[in-house]
Amino acid sequence: MTSQDLPGGSYRVADLELTRVGYGAMQLAGPGVFGPPKDGDAAITVLRTAVALGITHVDTADFYGPHVTNEIIREALAPYPDDLHIVTKVGARRDEVGGWPHARTPAELRTQVHDNLRTLGLDVLDVVNLRVGGGDDNHSPVPGSLAEPFGALADMQREGLIRHLGVSTVDAEQLAEAQSIAPVVCVQNFYNIAHRGDDALIDSLAVQGIAYVPYFPLGGFSPLQSHTLDAVAGRLGATPMAVALAWLLQRSPNVLLIPGTSSPVHLRQNVEGAGLELPADALAELYGIGG
Repeated sequence: MTSQDLPGGSYRVADLELTRVGYGAMQLAGPGVFGPPKDGDAAITVLRTAVALGITHVDTADFYGPHVTNEIIREALAPYPDDLHIVTKVGARRDEVGGWPHARTPAELRTQVHDNLRTLGLDVLDVVNLRVGGGDDNHSPVPGSLAEPFGALADMQREGLIRHLGVSTVDAEQLAEAQSIAPVVCVQNFYNIAHRGDDALIDSLAVQGIAYVPYFPLGGFSPLQSHTLDAVAGRLGATPMAVALAWLLQRSPNVLLIPGTSSPVHLRQNVEGAGLELPADALAELYGIGG
């Protein structure tokens, strides 16, 4: 299989060609995204399977583990194929009990960028997302300026450490502020078929040619629960998760998927599921879930 055979084909992100079906590496770390995986060989296999399937978009962060996920990526895939692009994020760290405290001062961000370069074995990072937000659920935008941390990343971009910049867990005002400092090539927010607060933002980004990358596309730590989703999947002879991924891929051409798994079999199922063609009546019914 090649990248052009994957569901949805690819999407141009600045000068990078990313498959719309990518791979999110968070689940390669141990329980709670903390420590090493139970099966290191399986983690390596799932990454090599992703590349073999034609996936050119791998999403990670050095605070997964911490360091664990990036080190597995390097072991499995380096030296990296020319068409493989690794997207990482900064703005948080892990504490001794596995928490996710913010780490957004210019000094902390510089350390994180260099940590990502070191653990991935790269001289320059293709895309770095600044993760802000948080809130009560840890996944919601929180109003406030991101000028200082985003400006620090823009400085490192000018130094040649980063090719392109993105933002994560932001609202439209914060995106606009970031764009006033440096070009933004992607937005990574919490969004799925049942959590649809970013509908207007996705449409706005599509007009601008900016990628939207929904994290927790299958619900994250709380899997999607919907009678409508189950009913549509049953009629189509598919799994609810396949329908949820296919819905996202058909939601807008600028939506890029990064479902995560530590299983090569599950990875292949995700890719196949994303390619499910949803008929118009199913799309209309599914669109009402988050209404």
